[in-house]
Amino acid sequence: MTTTDPAALAATFKAYDVRGTVPDQVDETLARAVGAAFVAVTGGARVVVGHDMRPSSPGMARAFAEGAASAGADVTLIGLASTDQLYYASGSLGVPGAMFTASHNPAQYNGIKMCRAHAVPLGADTGLFEVRDRVATGDLPVAATPGTISETDLLEDYAAHLRRLAPVAGRKLRVVVDAGNGMAGHTAPAVLTPLDLEVVPLYFELDGTFPHHEANPIDPANLRDLQARVRETGADLGLAFDGDADRCFLVDERGEPVSPSVLTALIAARELTKEPGATVIHNLITSRAVPQIVTELGGTPVRTRVGHSFIKATMAQTDAVFGGEHSGHFYFRDFWRADSGMLAALHALAALAADDRPLSVLMADYERFAASGEVNSTVDDAGAVIARLEKEYGDREGVTLDHLDGLTVEHPDWWFNVRPSNTEPLLRLNAEAADAEAMARLRDEVLASIRQDGSW
Repeated sequence: MTTTDPAALAATFKAYDVRGTVPDQVDETLARAVGAAFVAVTGGARVVVGHDMRPSSPGMARAFAEGAASAGADVTLIGLASTDQLYYASGSLGVPGAMFTASHNPAQYNGIKMCRAHAVPLGADTGLFEVRDRVATGDLPVAATPGTISETDLLEDYAAHLRRLAPVAGRKLRVVVDAGNGMAGHTAPAVLTPLDLEVVPLYFELDGTFPHHEANPIDPANLRDLQARVRETGADLGLAFDGDADRCFLVDERGEPVSPSVLTALIAARELTKEPGATVIHNLITSRAVPQIVTELGGTPVRTRVGHSFIKATMAQTDAVFGGEHSGHFYFRDFWRADSGMLAALHALAALAADDRPLSVLMADYERFAASGEVNSTVDDAGAVIARLEKEYGDREGVTLDHLDGLTVEHPDWWFNVRPSNTEPLLRLNAEAADAEAMARLRDEVLASIRQDGSW
């Protein structure tokens, strides 16, 4: 059973969402209270709510709706949805929204992603912690006249909107789609069926226990089934989505993973073709190739911290047309600056269908460096380790340092970033160099320094 104890709530209210184990950290009681607090914080006279396929999600979504209605808001339930489908609902209806999902987390977790009207994020500094504090103190509004609760289906409207943003035309492609038993199994048929594609479905059955593999495609182990099926079927590409389908990863025709930085560069090039000179956002662990390519194409690259709230805020400030993160999140100005894994997938399909080359050759135009991927180390004192690295590398010739997010060490031939986790005693390393051999040397050298005291 959940509690309103401030310490317990602090563990479930993260920087960007509410997330915890069911039922000890999150349950319908908490969802009902959050619904009422959400209305008080956002001032929404109308609210939209969606949920994923986890067993606890429908009940918690309904409880949230009851809490919001008790605070006087009219609530629209859209039922099963991906997170980007909820953003579509919030954007198209112009109302605040809540999505019940724990994204890529294991089956015992659930949570709530919330946004203001037009899919503007609700994070720690923009109202989420105010929601938390109202729940903790019981400062929940009760309207003299409760709001209504109704249901509507926006799936086909969402799918049609995405297809308009990234039309796919040209040669017919064979694509394997691994939904990981997550919400892409619900949205991919609606989005892709009208297109001239041969879709090979993999794990489309909605199952919040994730019987085949975790719906977390950033882990290479979770791409193996997709890689094998792409090779077996001779597919042109493979698409992998996380549990709530807001992230997308690609596998080429050889079954090799495509870096999200490479997909960022491809989509940036497509968006700059439509709007020459536009601004493109990339976070600081994205490949150096992204700002290089954006600049070469006449665009303006802008670097941000890691995290969707920073990306979206910077997009709003700069009127950027597109933003990409190395984690597989892709943000589109035409989609209320929200992230959509399915829209990113459509961009990849559109680019490939209009080109005679295989995906591996097409993407080689955007891949210039070798990256380590994120390597985590458990450390007792992240600050001390970062200070040591700054001392070790700061005086080297050609090196510059910055602290936008953790520590970034830049050299003309390579760079690396180390930043502490917000929620775990981890230090995250990302490194990049001119080729795989140089990258491996850099990665191993930095890791040896991070782990010299026995950390791992």
